[in-house]
Amino acid sequence: MPEKHLFEYAVIRVMPKVEREEFLNVGVILYCASKGFLQTKFELNAARLQVFAPGLDLLELHERLRAFERICAGRKEGGTIGQLPVASRFRWLTATRSTVVQTSPVHPGLCQDPTDTLDRLYMELVCC
Repeated sequence: MPEKHLFEYAVIRVMPKVEREEFLNVGVILYCASKGFLQTKFELNAARLQVFAPGLDLLELHERLRAFERICAGRKEGGTIGQLPVASRFRWLTATRSTVVQTSPVHPGLCQDPTDTLDRLYMELVCC
């Protein structure tokens, strides 16, 4: 039987008006400690976002999400946070905040392949 690995994930949400607590799922971030895996997958559906939040600056939003990618990848491109250990980067990205880009609470699971699991979660939770 293939080995299963503990993973944690959170859904990345766009919440244009924090006080209303309405959001749109746009991505997923997944961390698997035993594999040293930290990646995010997102997509901005411009038409859907413009209906949901007219006037939202999609270029700025895209840059904020690209920052998630850079921090996940680590190295200097991820800035100061990107140079932290993998677990610390995941915890920083999924910390509670009151901004337009937020994450859901963190959820655990078991997987064989974190990349496949990230793709599956993305399809289930974002590409409805």
